[in-house]
Amino acid sequence: MQETRLDTARIRAARRVIDPVFLDSPLYRCEALEAALGCGVSIKLETANPVRSFKGRGTEVVTSLLADGGPRAVVCASAGNLGQALAWSGRGRGLDVTVVASRFAPAAKLDRIRALDARLELVDGDFDMARERAAAIARRDGVRLVEDSLDVETCEGAATIGLELVDASFDAVLIALGGGAMATGVGHVVKALVPGVEVICVQPLGAPAMTRSWRRRRVVTTASTDTVADGVAGRRPIPAVLDDLLLVADDAVLVREASIIAGVRLLFEHAGLVVEPSAALGVAAILEDRERFAGRHVVTIVCGGNVDLDAHRGWVTG
Repeated sequence: MQETRLDTARIRAARRVIDPVFLDSPLYRCEALEAALGCGVSIKLETANPVRSFKGRGTEVVTSLLADGGPRAVVCASAGNLGQALAWSGRGRGLDVTVVASRFAPAAKLDRIRALDARLELVDGDFDMARERAAAIARRDGVRLVEDSLDVETCEGAATIGLELVDASFDAVLIALGGGAMATGVGHVVKALVPGVEVICVQPLGAPAMTRSWRRRRVVTTASTDTVADGVAGRRPIPAVLDDLLLVADDAVLVREASIIAGVRLLFEHAGLVVEPSAALGVAAILEDRERFAGRHVVTIVCGGNVDLDAHRGWVTG
């Protein structure tokens, strides 16, 4: 495999600085879900931790480095989950954390950021506008800007998920694709240690920028996004992250909104899981191409559970 920005030795070392509460998340076969999807399905459950998403793995790595002598103040842009994770990790290490988010982000995510003692600034736009504002704050105040997916620590923290997968027996792993930290991180480990496993990234049709970029092998931006999966709704891929993705992803697919909502419903009905739409992308991919996965054993990473409960109620009963 050609080299990405990631390093397998550093990824192994990351496990030593990540709070164990984020490590060794459940991985199990879900027979009830298999019956509904027509293939072997294992769930890697990244919601069973204090921030209900995989993002805590990466923020633990970032803040551990800052606590060892870096800036004591940090700022990030977030669709909601990174902000919670950075607030949690920063609070534990005595860092001053500012999170910039869209005021249209799910209220449950914004409320949780506030509850974790971070300073929250809202913008009247989407995630990419929040990213611009966070960069401006960092320049103005001289604080550390944490950039999800661009900062290799966020990718290598997410990559520890891959270390927990490689001893299992499966044919493919389905990974939600947004900024790319989880896809490049897990993809790097899988391709380095079990190269025969297919790495499939999944993105909403309404937020296709990274998938289009992967297909064309160059950065493709979009003017807007329109998806219920707010956690992966970016418009402008980061070139360095795309370069990594091109080396580790075997495929990148787009799925419809109806399939994402059906995935949320199936995970609730057959696995008893309350998940945000981004976490259901893997299930949506199976629903849209049952023939591709028939007779195979796939792992889907359930990456987040920070969801508006009223919206979730509508999805599972609608």
